[in-house]
Amino acid sequence: MPIPESALIAERLHSALATPEAVADLRRYFGINLGQDERPFTGSRFEHLAGGGDGPSAADMVTADDLIAVQMLSVTLPAQACLDLLEGRLGEELSALLSRIPADVDMAAADATELSPGSPADTAWHLLTDQHGIGWVTAGKLLARKRPRLLPVYDQVVRCLLGRPTSFWLSLHTALRADEGALHQALLTLRQTACVPETVSALRVCDVVLWMRHHAEHREADCVPR
Repeated sequence: MPIPESALIAERLHSALATPEAVADLRRYFGINLGQDERPFTGSRFEHLAGGGDGPSAADMVTADDLIAVQMLSVTLPAQACLDLLEGRLGEELSALLSRIPADVDMAAADATELSPGSPADTAWHLLTDQHGIGWVTAGKLLARKRPRLLPVYDQVVRCLLGRPTSFWLSLHTALRADEGALHQALLTLRQTACVPETVSALRVCDVVLWMRHHAEHREADCVPR
């Protein structure tokens, strides 16, 4: 009998979190206890730049700060898409959807309907990817900036390690809720052990641990998603 996709993701995540490098990688990424000549990764500013994308004054709109923040994760949006998000109809439509996506709920605590096909979050992702040349990785990172507790970063590096399930959001959601939320709690414990600020979501801890573990190898090797 095939192993459920969520179980495979949970297994791979538990394995990544249990490595001795996980704490050191988090500290290195976020600039905690660095040496005099070391610098944190630019991605450490992704959630914190200008107070964050989910702050009360900006949670339901895309701002210029959001567009700069996604660049901290090595992606850019086409110029026309940026203008449409800031001044045009695309921004208006996305704002309407963001107003229906909770900003104060962790994925592990959310109902699956918040992530299912046809949900405001799913509709927002399709709105971004269906026009203006915005790729699936960039769309996901922009939404993760706006809803860091609910929506994860999912790029080629993470996909290489966790695979390509039918629905990454729903599979990760199931994995985080399994065993009374053991995986979600492990992420919070790892965050605390590494002294990473609580303003960094459990999902972002997950992303950083995976990315730090594999990004260099992923660049050098011809990786194929599992």
